[in-house]
Amino acid sequence: MNTAVLLSEWTKIRTVRSTRWTLAMTFVVSVGISVGISYANRGAFSRMTPEQISSFDPVYNGFAGLAFGQIILLAFGVLVVSAEYTSGSIRSSLAAVPDRGLFYSAKLLATTGPALLIAHVTAFAAFFGGQAALGDGHNVSIADPGALRSVLGAAAYMVLICAFSLGVATMLRSSVLSLAILIPLFFIVSPILGNIEALKPVARFLPDQAGTRMFQVLPAEDVLGPGQGLVVLIGWTTLALLGGYLVLRSRDA
Repeated sequence: MNTAVLLSEWTKIRTVRSTRWTLAMTFVVSVGISVGISYANRGAFSRMTPEQISSFDPVYNGFAGLAFGQIILLAFGVLVVSAEYTSGSIRSSLAAVPDRGLFYSAKLLATTGPALLIAHVTAFAAFFGGQAALGDGHNVSIADPGALRSVLGAAAYMVLICAFSLGVATMLRSSVLSLAILIPLFFIVSPILGNIEALKPVARFLPDQAGTRMFQVLPAEDVLGPGQGLVVLIGWTTLALLGGYLVLRSRDA
């Protein structure tokens, strides 16, 4: 990896105000909603049946806000690519770095680097904040079986979703089109398919549904395990990044 190219891509990200705000908002939204939902559940335990309490996953509950925070991080991955096409600066970028594989790799590393940092900070903050909001008797500690694995899985999920969105944006070369496809996919299409009994076996292989298995502790019937979910999400991300590279290599700026 050429250090100068990587530094150039990092400078582009660091100097654009919108990308910095998206990273900050990922943390605020994810942690805020997770703590809020956990606190709401704290008052609901008295109304739950024994069966509902036994099936309650306090770790997974603590990551409820990630469903919203991931959309902001997804937008970060899209903006990193589409901003250059919108401004036309992609032409000068490719003129300066004619090796498109090098250019693409540097952009991917410069994007996932800060995403990796914010994802880990967010995941740990959401876990500890969510467990504190649940209160004693219903929460778990980081040392409990599956808890640390779930926190790291949540962080990995966010980074992979960011990389996935970067690949999609590179293929489409438009922030509007990319977000118009990705946001409905995660917020509308996936939940609908996941609630249709006949389509559940297919829906569980969608990126978000497979990825969320990475931060569940209690096993669920007819769904992927954490390791299987990771493999499926890596597969989706690899396909998106490969598609982005092929489009970048074959088309003019």
